[in-house]
Amino acid sequence: MTRTVYIIDTSSLIELNKHNPMDIYHTPWKKMAGLVKSDRLYAPREVLDEINRFDDVLSKWAKKYSKMFVEPTEEQIKIVKEILKKYPSLIKKGKRYAADPWVIALAIEMIRSPQKTLVEIKRIVVTEEKIRGNKVKIPYVCQEYTIEAIDILDMFRLEGWKF
Repeated sequence: MTRTVYIIDTSSLIELNKHNPMDIYHTPWKKMAGLVKSDRLYAPREVLDEINRFDDVLSKWAKKYSKMFVEPTEEQIKIVKEILKKYPSLIKKGKRYAADPWVIALAIEMIRSPQKTLVEIKRIVVTEEKIRGNKVKIPYVCQEYTIEAIDILDMFRLEGWKF
């Protein structure tokens, strides 16, 4: 049996709220909350920091489901340094908010950490960024680390959600 865990990027949460505002589309957000409650949806704290700076409605939701946001660990800090050494353009020069390497680092740390269960755990990064040539974006770096990266609609499909 396989259990899928998602590590979500800011872009996916913002796009979901943009196209499916919480005040109109309750079901997708209830399903997302269910993933958080069942310990299957995570994001690094840096995603929360970006949300808090850019989207008040989403910020309220994020505060309600704050358990999904993981504080950086020493291991993640090492991984982020490794990622940025290999892919410095992952963070744009002068950009104040940079959750991207932390999303990848959290996924790598979760994959590397030993499983304490008989159930196989599959970890997938969820982002709205796409591979475009050799531009250094989340999916490109994930591919280099053999981590699956999908968008939020593909996550819905994997979960079998219909609205």
